[in-house]
Amino acid sequence: MVRPQDRKFVSADPEKCVGCIVCEYACSMTNENTFNPTKSRIRALRLGPLNNIAVTCRHCEDPACVAACPRDALRQEEDTGIIVVDEDACDGCAWCISACQFGAMMMHPDKKVAFTCNSCKDQEDGPQCVKWCPEEALTFVTAQQLAQKSRIIAVRNLFQDTKEKKAESK
Repeated sequence: MVRPQDRKFVSADPEKCVGCIVCEYACSMTNENTFNPTKSRIRALRLGPLNNIAVTCRHCEDPACVAACPRDALRQEEDTGIIVVDEDACDGCAWCISACQFGAMMMHPDKKVAFTCNSCKDQEDGPQCVKWCPEEALTFVTAQQLAQKSRIIAVRNLFQDTKEKKAESK
């Protein structure tokens, strides 16, 4: 069993994401055998003219989507943390969609059941959105790795600010 802190998920770097939606196409082709972004388990969102971010399931330690389902149609795999939807039990009520604080649960446009990222667990080379992202804006990481990256960025920014202040004071 994988410890919750060692579970991997797809993370997006908003500094690199250009909103090209290649991730959506790669996902829909891998999972649905069609180039159709509405059937993708990742969504590229435009937050402003130059601000984009891709959103997908974080495989939460205590997933609100699973708890919210009145039909017990969702479960979390112990070894990966991946949320699995039992399509036969799901009635499309969308309570899981409302409960997800990351906006990562979606309604399948044809099947009318909930669906979310499966981390391309059947793909030998991992999540295809990460593999095909032309800007390398997506990574497959643990929460620990993401936290370390954030710490490094914060320290770099701190030193950059210090250098700029020293230069201004001369």
